[in-house]
Amino acid sequence: MRESIKTEAGDRADRDTFTEVLRAGARKLIAQALEAELAELLAAHAEQRDEQGRAIVVRSGHHPERAIQTGVGPVPVQVPKVRSRQGEPVTFRSVLVPPYVRKTRSLEAALPWLYLKGISTGEMQTALEALVGPEAKGLSASTVARLKQTWREEYEIWRQRRVDDEQWVYIWVDGIYSGLRAEKHQRLCALVVIGVNAQGEKQFLAIEDGIRESTQSWREVLLNLKARGLTAPALAIGDGAMGFWGALEEIYPSTQQQRCWCHKISNVLNTLPTSVQPKAKQALHDIWQAETKAAAEQAFEVFLATYELKYPKATACLQKDREEMLTFYKFPAQHWPSLRTTNPIESTFGTIRHRTARTKGCLTRDGLLHMMFKLGQCAEKTWRRLRGFQQLEKVIVGIQFADGIEETKIDPVAA
Repeated sequence: MRESIKTEAGDRADRDTFTEVLRAGARKLIAQALEAELAELLAAHAEQRDEQGRAIVVRSGHHPERAIQTGVGPVPVQVPKVRSRQGEPVTFRSVLVPPYVRKTRSLEAALPWLYLKGISTGEMQTALEALVGPEAKGLSASTVARLKQTWREEYEIWRQRRVDDEQWVYIWVDGIYSGLRAEKHQRLCALVVIGVNAQGEKQFLAIEDGIRESTQSWREVLLNLKARGLTAPALAIGDGAMGFWGALEEIYPSTQQQRCWCHKISNVLNTLPTSVQPKAKQALHDIWQAETKAAAEQAFEVFLATYELKYPKATACLQKDREEMLTFYKFPAQHWPSLRTTNPIESTFGTIRHRTARTKGCLTRDGLLHMMFKLGQCAEKTWRRLRGFQQLEKVIVGIQFADGIEETKIDPVAA
């Protein structure tokens, strides 16, 4: 009974935290949209000047804050005001938040769209209609453009920020392909880097565009991170097919490498007949779920002996990067579930892959990056600390681990 009560209490705490994140996101979105509407009104009167050359129509503070009741509780809103220095009075009336509106129509339907569909080209109005109802139909294209410009500016500031205020211990890297195509029919992709700091907190470090996952593209990403203050992480986790590893060896040669087991398993199974895949998948699980590296090596040999004769492509695929597949055994066992795959990236951007595959003609290259940036910001707020984050300090000072257990201690002074 006590365990049940504790679980329920924990679930309520998680829901409350998530609700606060959604509420903050809704408040920020509405505030940005209101500023974009106001900017459009002021631009329409920009040529009207008085004898001193001053603008006649100017902003004049805000109306008193009021709360709009939504599916995640009250969201505070302050609508801007304008005044006219002379002539006919001018009133700012928001299409998004009409006077006296106190309740949204269906925020529940809008929440999945706020950072995804709401950011993509041509669908902002649809998302806002879900947020406030039919009143949003009057939202002009220029207002939407101004709102998207705000997000573009936020992204540019974010991608140039310093990252040397934290010690980044592990990084996860991946290339997120979209349905968009650039020159020579090459698919565009975003190069994504997530880092975990000494406190176990995961954050996005880079979301950059690229034609493909080439060594040169990743070199540019890593050089940019290095210029912004990123020191060599202890470990990098990623897919073995990327050009990232060549760039990593050049820019951060001391960083150890771990290949993603999810990618590896998928690649191996793709070379096997469907009828063989269930047993082969279990045999692969026996490798990366082994308690010790020696046991993993033994399971590795069993797989090779079982499938090499009939399915050489499968065993060749598994053999590739063999040592890098088992690097995680050199790190604390509590961290293994996070170090064996690129799931932090995959889980966050799975919806991006699905969405851009269906909207190939409706999303620009910049729009893709801004959409991923906003979705990433939202996801960051719900991430939990790395399990066993207390062990990260040991990794930073160079303490060695064997099969996930602390092996030797290095005197930091002597080092």
